[in-house]
Amino acid sequence: MAETLLDERALSKLRWRCRRGLLENDLFIERFFERYADALTVRQAQALGDLMDLADNDLLDLLLRRRNPQGGLDRADVNEVLGMLRRPAATPAPGH
Repeated sequence: MAETLLDERALSKLRWRCRRGLLENDLFIERFFERYADALTVRQAQALGDLMDLADNDLLDLLLRRRNPQGGLDRADVNEVLGMLRRPAATPAPGH
């Protein structure tokens, strides 16, 4: 069964909800939306929303791998989205 993609209105609301107080978090989130906005599923959006419930410093600790999700956040969907958020920026090939 295919997962339902997030519609434009829901995506816009999610982007607004993901605005953070720490620039470092915003950089991770901005890169996430640049990569995945067109293919984001409702399930992934819900997991991202759960991560956005965290305080800025707690979110940054997860993004920087200082700690792993605990308790109710230690779920496959949250870990999937966290991996997407953590994915490093592509580096150009040598000589390009």
